[in-house]
Amino acid sequence: MQAAAVAQAEIIIEPGRSEQNYWRDLWRYRELFLILAWRDVAVRYRQTVAGAAWAIVQPVSSMVVMTVIFGKVAGLPSEGGAPYAVMVFAAMLPWQFFANALSSTSQSIIGNSGLISKVYFPRMIVPMSSVVVSLIDFLVASSILAALMVWFQFLPSWRLLTLPFFVVVAILAAFGPGLIMTALVVRYRDFRFIIPFIVQLGLYVSPVAYSSAVIRGKLGEPWFLLYSLNPMVGVIEGFRWAVLGKQMPNLVPIIISMAIVFLLLVGGIIFFKRMERSFADVV
Repeated sequence: MQAAAVAQAEIIIEPGRSEQNYWRDLWRYRELFLILAWRDVAVRYRQTVAGAAWAIVQPVSSMVVMTVIFGKVAGLPSEGGAPYAVMVFAAMLPWQFFANALSSTSQSIIGNSGLISKVYFPRMIVPMSSVVVSLIDFLVASSILAALMVWFQFLPSWRLLTLPFFVVVAILAAFGPGLIMTALVVRYRDFRFIIPFIVQLGLYVSPVAYSSAVIRGKLGEPWFLLYSLNPMVGVIEGFRWAVLGKQMPNLVPIIISMAIVFLLLVGGIIFFKRMERSFADVV
């Protein structure tokens, strides 16, 4: 019986075998995923208030600046009758999660170089575990959204029950590009300097500080459909619909964004799996 247990736990590495059993190995190494995720969360939050404070201060400060500039100075309209601050923060939550997850996953392989070069396991576990910290930050910052809605006496509708679905979409939207970024950073180290620029640019081309209806009204439907190729457009539209309880948004840009999320996820997995064979040699 003991010999059978040893045989079950045995992992044979041979040409082509890792490719055939890649997804099975991901499940087999689920405990490693939990360990890495718990380690990252512990480093961020244990024996310090900086982790929790930064998860709150960062989106709140951005929300205040955007509310003053775009809501008060520029006079842009809100959505669904919601206060402008609530509208902005409902979009800031998924955007901040996306930005943090993209940044952390892009550095995850480099940050675990010692583990990568010594032990066999599906390398995808590393960027997967790094997303967990961003998800915890998202949950912490969600308490501020709840507080804002209480402060402004803005009650959500039944649509709030659909929010977990859009959270999953946000995770997938960050994970696909994150896989591409981390593979590129391993191969081209200076690529990590481009990522903050991409994140900063993405903030302004995503409907965070303004409503998507403003873009549709100013640019027209054809340009708005092109604008919807940004995968975060559909995610943010979904979040706002769930939180603000506004009327059903235009489904076409949401469908386009969802399709882009799926393509980036599949493309990211394929690209990462192709590149990870050389990680141990170049990391």
